[in-house]
Amino acid sequence: MAIRVATDSTASDHRIAALAALAIGLQVIEAAIPSPVPGIKPGLANVITLVALVTLGWRAAVAVTLLRVVGSSLLLGTLLSPGFWLSLAGALAALLLLAPLCRLYPGHLSAVGLAVAAALAHTGGQFLLAWTLIIPHPQLPLLLPPLLLAALIAGVVTGILSNSVLSDPRMQRHVRNTPTTGTR
Repeated sequence: MAIRVATDSTASDHRIAALAALAIGLQVIEAAIPSPVPGIKPGLANVITLVALVTLGWRAAVAVTLLRVVGSSLLLGTLLSPGFWLSLAGALAALLLLAPLCRLYPGHLSAVGLAVAAALAHTGGQFLLAWTLIIPHPQLPLLLPPLLLAALIAGVVTGILSNSVLSDPRMQRHVRNTPTTGTR
């Protein structure tokens, strides 16, 4: 009987799967919490995306995010609904912005900076999809300033939580000492 040794790729896949499972769980829990304003959520699952970005790289963050969006929509019964497309559009917009910004971490940008930028991009991506395809009403842009303010606040909270997780001594062995290249 041969014993198979886990390769670096297998170990990375396991980490991505574990992070995606955590992100899915957080998103499902967050969906159950009533929001005083429809569509505004703190985005706690984005903490996991930032942890994946800093510890495993941009490609892993993409995998975790896409698995989270699809997995949580399957569990919540929203796959291919407008909510799914809005979530996907926001996630893709945030990931596209994080691609160049992750090179600035940790030297010039903290996890809070990454989180704020990602939250604003997420809201922008969702807004553009909603305005162009779902609700093309000329007055819809009036909602953008309060939505961006909510995204700013959520990004700061997400960033603070991400910093807390990343500064935990148990996480330090996984955090890169050099800035990410964005290609890993």
